[in-house]
Amino acid sequence: MSAADPAKQAILARVRGALRDVPAGDPGAEAVARGYRRSGALDADARAALFAERCADYRADVRRVAPAELPDAIAAALARRGARSLAAPADLPAAWRVAGVEWVDDGGDDAGALSHAAISAADGVVTACAVAIAETGVIVLDGGPAQGRRALTLLPDYHLCVVECERIVELVPEAVAALHPAAAEGRPMTWIAGPSATSDIEFDRVEGVHGPRMLDVLVVG
Repeated sequence: MSAADPAKQAILARVRGALRDVPAGDPGAEAVARGYRRSGALDADARAALFAERCADYRADVRRVAPAELPDAIAAALARRGARSLAAPADLPAAWRVAGVEWVDDGGDDAGALSHAAISAADGVVTACAVAIAETGVIVLDGGPAQGRRALTLLPDYHLCVVECERIVELVPEAVAALHPAAAEGRPMTWIAGPSATSDIEFDRVEGVHGPRMLDVLVVG
């Protein structure tokens, strides 16, 4: 939903209208204007450790690696999953394109775009991310460098996401601020909290319903 979306503007106008006559000292007004923490206090290593812990809680396979170890870690992850055909954004770094697998590039909205059937036929997909949130263990894709379009990470059964430490923020408000340029451009985003899963009325968990059934995360740095 873009900033110019008529439905969004209508909702915000009604919210402003509902609050127009609330006295300045009213407890309700104070609740609306509550000051949330907008910046964290953890250093980079602590953020990475917290993110790895919280992301693993969602049943993702999370591993921390040094930058020099990344190609070997990608190769090892693909071998564990038995992935031999990988879809990838066209701008995926060359160093991440390990040998021994077939790389199928997606041209996004260009002429080289893969069909949905071709993306689904791949064993998995490898991408980077826009932001990762330590507090919640959530990964966000915004279609930026090495991320590709949304279909690329929703159709395959397996997603390997490379999260560089400088992409990890501590708090949700920090992530929202970092994603503002993408939102202003109207780029669609995907917020990932572990492998896709749902539960039926019997609370039986079923994975892979709305996205990848398997998620590997390599935290680099």
